[in-house]
Order: sequence, then C-alpha cells, then structure tokens
Amino acid sequence: MISMLLRLVSLALLAALVSGCVSSVLNVDKKAAQPIPTRLVNEMGGKGMSPTDPILVRIFKQESELEIWKRDQTGRYALLKTYPMCRWSGKLGPKTREGDRQAPEGFYHVSAGMLNPNSQYYLSFNLGYPNRLEDALGYTGDALMVHGACSSSGCYALTDEGVAEIYAVAREALEGGQRVIQVQAFPFRMTPENMAKNRGDPNFEFWMNLKGGYDIFEVTRRPPKVSYCGGRYVFDARFKDGEPADPLAACPPTVTAKNPAVASRAEADWLAMEQLLSASTTLSAHAYVDGGMHPYFRELLGRIGPEALSKRTSVSSVPVSRPEAALADTHVEGE
Repeated sequence: MISMLLRLVSLALLAALVSGCVSSVLNVDKKAAQPIPTRLVNEMGGKGMSPTDPILVRIFKQESELEIWKRDQTGRYALLKTYPMCRWSGKLGPKTREGDRQAPEGFYHVSAGMLNPNSQYYLSFNLGYPNRLEDALGYTGDALMVHGACSSSGCYALTDEGVAEIYAVAREALEGGQRVIQVQAFPFRMTPENMAKNRGDPNFEFWMNLKGGYDIFEVTRRPPKVSYCGGRYVFDARFKDGEPADPLAACPPTVTAKNPAVASRAEADWLAMEQLLSASTTLSAHAYVDGGMHPYFRELLGRIGPEALSKRTSVSSVPVSRPEAALADTHVEGE
C-alpha cells in the first residue's frame, strides 16, 4: 500500500513537471494561500473596507494598468490599488480568433473555480473568454488569463509579485461570499480625448458599446448589470420577459429607464469628443508593434535588458515576450 502511494505521488509530480508548471504540487497550496500583504490590509481598513468585501477589476491596455476596486462601507466601490502591467500582446481591439495574439476586451465574470493555483506563470485567473456574446459571434480561443511573469500571447502579465497580491485579494473576496468578480477590460481610459483619437478605428462602434458600461461605473461606482442582445452588450437593463436567451437576436422590450446622470455623462463626453475633432488640434491614435508594457517596466527593460527583467518579474525567470516590440512601443499617456 505504501509503495503504491509513493508511486502515485511520483506520477503526480512527473505530470506537473511535464505540464510546465512553475512550482511542484508540493508548494502549490502554499503559493496560492499567501495572505494579503499587511500594508494592503491596513489600506483597506483606512478606506472602510475589509478583505472579504467584494471587488471589481478594470484593465486598460493603452495605459498598461490593472485596477482593483473594492466595495466600502457606503456600498459603493472605491479604488484600492492600481497595478502596472508588465506585458500584454496584440493591439487595441477585441480578441476574435485563436492565435491572433489579442488580449481580450469586454466584460467578464470570474468565479472561484477560475482561479488557477497551478499556473505556468506562477498564479493566474481565467477571464472566461469567450463570454456568451463572444461565443455567439463565433470568436475562438481559450485560457485567456491574468497571470504572472512578463510574457504574453493574448494574456495580461503582471509579474509574479503583482499577480500574487491580486490573487490573494480575489481569493479572499470570493471566500467571503462574492459569487463572481466582474472584470472590465478596455482598450484605454474612455475619455473624450482617447475616443477622439480613435474615432476612425474600425473598432470604434464596439468601443462605444463598452463605454456604456464604463460610464455607469464612473457615475455610480457600482458594477453594471451585463446582458447580451442585438449582437452587443446591454447594461443595467431589466427586460419585460426576462433575460434574452440569444445574444444575437434583437433586444426585447425593457421595463427600465436610463439613469439620467449616466445619460448626461455620456452626452457631455460625446460633445467634448466632437469639439476636439472639430478643433485644429492634431489627434493621432497610437500604433502598436505588438502589445504594450507599462513605462516603468519599459524603462527597466531598456536599462537592464530582457534577461535581467525576466529574473525580476518571475521566480522561474520566464523570458520577457518580444522585448524588441515592447521597446518599440513608446506610447506615453498624453501623447
């Protein structure tokens, strides 16, 4: 019996190594059970939050940032922390097919079962791409993650240290009773300036659809309710006959009115965008070689090189993906 147990353990260890896991199964539980850092718990307390309060995640490609928002004592969500992203791949725009190197854009919902303690990139959580709308549109691809290291082929990489902290915050919220964590992934912060710069992009109509959810959160500081119909996202709508079954079918009648404050915000942003477009100021969208990297990491990459950066961002020294492309992307907020 003992020899059989030893054999089973040996086979499990071998399977883990063959699968490319960063850590053996013996320390996976320890890695995934790391507590939220004391300093961050103290910050939560100072903002009227507890570790088990629900969270929301926002991702911005152009700025290469991931935000963790947490519900406070008022019932609204407040910004807890912003994390610089080390690497994302592709360009601005949604992911539509397997192998396009695109990091997804859209609204996703992460449950406890989507946390991955045995990731090849230290720790990770699955975004749930394709969501129901993307699946109906025929978009392909899977295992699109937020993970560690500084390597991306359609995922969002935040270094091992960064993802360990995010993983712990998400784990505590889910164990505290939150059913799913809403993740909002955007091409950029949806300001009138950024919308104006990208007015001629083929994805502009899609981005305007995403902006509906962005505006709701900006105004109300609560996660919008997400529905799918008419081949698009529909936010904060209650339908007369229940949730639409077919994401591509025409939207059924609703029994809710638009939030006046949100509608006013959307109208003001549109007018501001139109004014920018009609002014003589030159507006140009940034062209990406292949994805982006936060300026903090780009400066490090240029100064110490890819090998040294891989050691700083990954306990197993996962190579930085396409370092030449990361250095060629010189986008700076405000350009």
